[in-house]
Amino acid sequence: MRSKFMSRYLGVSILGLCLLLGSIDSRSQDSGIPDFGEGNAVSLSQEYVMGRAWLMQFRRQAPILSDPLIQDYTEDLIYRLAVSSQLRDRRLEVVLVNAKSINAFAVPGGVVGVHNGLILAAQSEAQMASVLGHELAHLSQRHFSRSQENAKKSGKMALAGMLAGMVAIAAGGGDAGIAAIAGSQAASQDASLRYSRLHEQEADRIGMQNLVAAGWDPKGSAGMFEVMQAESRKYGARPPEFLMTHPLTESRIADARNRAGQYPPKMYQDNPEFHLMRARVELSFIEDPAEAVAHFRKKRKESRGADAVAAQYGLILALTANGDYAEARELLAPMREFKPENMTYALAETDIDLAQEKYAVAIDKLERGVKLVPGNHPITIQLGKAYFKAGRYTEADKLLTAHAKLKPTNVTLWYWLAEVQGLAGNRFGLHQSRAEYFFLNGIMKPALEQLDLALKLAPDDVAVERINRRMGFFHQVGKALGQF
Repeated sequence: MRSKFMSRYLGVSILGLCLLLGSIDSRSQDSGIPDFGEGNAVSLSQEYVMGRAWLMQFRRQAPILSDPLIQDYTEDLIYRLAVSSQLRDRRLEVVLVNAKSINAFAVPGGVVGVHNGLILAAQSEAQMASVLGHELAHLSQRHFSRSQENAKKSGKMALAGMLAGMVAIAAGGGDAGIAAIAGSQAASQDASLRYSRLHEQEADRIGMQNLVAAGWDPKGSAGMFEVMQAESRKYGARPPEFLMTHPLTESRIADARNRAGQYPPKMYQDNPEFHLMRARVELSFIEDPAEAVAHFRKKRKESRGADAVAAQYGLILALTANGDYAEARELLAPMREFKPENMTYALAETDIDLAQEKYAVAIDKLERGVKLVPGNHPITIQLGKAYFKAGRYTEADKLLTAHAKLKPTNVTLWYWLAEVQGLAGNRFGLHQSRAEYFFLNGIMKPALEQLDLALKLAPDDVAVERINRRMGFFHQVGKALGQF
């Protein structure tokens, strides 16, 4: 019963924000991006706001992964695809879902979600990229909006219902999600998470074109379909979540193979970094460090090539978590020597330093890294972590405050920054960071309360004006979400 209520509430909440698009969507107005929504039930600017409203609800319901390396890798992959895509608005927001399910999704407005299970299931970077390229094609071709062209009055409600259903499904409430979607069909018969066959074919075709244009093997599409098909057979009646919204047929696999065969033969080299990220995901699903050590030892013996290297990397991380620092360093040394510029290996080294409480050593390495690659997310977060562990809270505050300006929608960053600022004695910053955290999770009353506390501590008129503007914006969003 609770899940059904949640789904209905989310649909209403998202719709509420959509009804105030004109007053809230100042960012899209200032962007200079033309509105290509004429003739569609939902415009680009409306999609943008709807997507961000949906994401607020999603963050509150779904298990979000906060691994900086996986986040950075996935964003780079998606942005690489986006450059080759037909997207008119490339303001993308990438969210990682900490779930074993094989799934990815794209929400109107540029929100792209990736489940951990997809990274683990894919056998190559091209396979993973093929799924994300397909999702970006749904966005670039405006499939959500196009499905509502003949139902303009009900379009926003239907789309809001679909988005609410996607929250429920991604959060683990499959039945509730389906119920929400079914409810939205009262507004539009076409309102469903299942795209039409025509839309699926179009996304497959355009997705493959963009996959190749971005430098990946077109065979990745058929290969990923075959992986999903095998998973369906393994687990019987319940297919991977991706196939619940993108039904798979033998003809679809055959079409993917045929299209791939039309491209000129070419040698493609898989990205070793993909396999390292797979190892990180694999490790995240093993709670006991000793069990993880045994798992990666066995895998290292049985694997070859990039998989063997990734297994060794996973073993290093597992050994570090298990307190076996000497062996971890011994295994990492030749990898660092072979690829001294590899950031993933370098951060693994500082993981060991921090675990051994060699804070000064780790900080020295990471400060040099930040100077070499300013603004790099994984390195910056690791340096902030090192400052924190060393009790250098003021330095952590300064570093992460500057980084939050580059990553203003990173929920984990705002949460952690608030913790750091509290320990640094920066109450003014603490309340602002908490406000941003609550806002990104769609909880407006506590967000406004935190801004009010910050306002009382504002050091000058400029800060007062900035906070007042933020309060006004938060209040608008909260009103649209039905919270006031």
